[in-house]
Amino acid sequence: MTNNNFSFELLATDGNARAGIFHTPHGPILTPIFAPVGTQATVKSVTPAQLEELEASLVLANTYHLYLRPGAELVAEMGGLHRFMAWPKPILTDSGGFQVFSLNELRKIDEDGVTFKSHIDGSMHRFSPEISIGIQEKLGADIIMAFDECANPTDYEYNRLAMERTHRWLERCVKAKQRQDQALFGIVQGGIFADLRAESAGYVSSFDLPGYAIGGLSVGETKAEMHAMLEVTTPLLPAEKPRYLMGVGSPEDLVNGILRGIDIFDCVLPTRLARHGSAMTFTGRMNLLNAVYAQDPRPIDESCTCYACRTFSRAYIRHLLMAKEMLSGTLLSIHNIHVLERLVREARKAILSRKYAAFAKNFLSNYNGKAGN
Repeated sequence: MTNNNFSFELLATDGNARAGIFHTPHGPILTPIFAPVGTQATVKSVTPAQLEELEASLVLANTYHLYLRPGAELVAEMGGLHRFMAWPKPILTDSGGFQVFSLNELRKIDEDGVTFKSHIDGSMHRFSPEISIGIQEKLGADIIMAFDECANPTDYEYNRLAMERTHRWLERCVKAKQRQDQALFGIVQGGIFADLRAESAGYVSSFDLPGYAIGGLSVGETKAEMHAMLEVTTPLLPAEKPRYLMGVGSPEDLVNGILRGIDIFDCVLPTRLARHGSAMTFTGRMNLLNAVYAQDPRPIDESCTCYACRTFSRAYIRHLLMAKEMLSGTLLSIHNIHVLERLVREARKAILSRKYAAFAKNFLSNYNGKAGN
């Protein structure tokens, strides 16, 4: 299923860490890369122009949410996601599978697909592999995902059944796909079980797809379990194709994922933390709601060059948070996204100079989860 609209150049490796370029119809993606999440065709509180200033090169949008509102047909009529949300660079859409399966009692799974109840108005809907692909083709993202089943990571027997269903659904997604200007990624499942992960990686990579994703992690398992599953999975995926770890976005997880061969990450974390007053740094998180910052004239991070840190004090941002002003979320989102984009750029530079192992060791030794004052 080779697609001439997409190609991956692997430029350098340092251990398992990789630096490359994934070419798409809307421009190159320099890997490793972090993709901010624009669930509703918008990265919360940040404009596309601000994202470009932050050097983001890939944004994720959500199939489930856009299907429910405003509808894939409307997005298609408006010229597709790129025109609809005024984002000129690459876009990735997930399949809707994770959101549907997280509905728990509001959905019913069978071999053909999933029937689920809308969280918006309670109306009933149906997703199948064919329907998911059809919606994603209407949305028009550069990278689209196969419809999969994400299971509780600790239940072996259910993970085996879900993995096998995911494999059958992948075959149906491949057959259903029509557009040649979209790259379909298959998804490896298998919970925290090495034998299932190995089996799934082997099966999914037997399809000649433009890239491969690892799903079902960062959903409740320990960090050690996630790392172990990456160490099992990534060596079994084709080296000449990009590898995408779904839903992971804390700084230490990016560093550890790159160390284990991951190229692409996405997560809602930087904007979600921003809405709750938390700032990311290279040493940990800062809670700007804390009273200690009320009269602090310093920027969030004195080593940071983002707009928020160049312009505003901790005291001002805390004031905005306490006053519940919308600008607080914008400034902290700009800062948090900048931190992750800067991190992957520095990681890429370290890989290209064959110094990533030292870079990762230094970063992780200084990262303790909570930044100092």
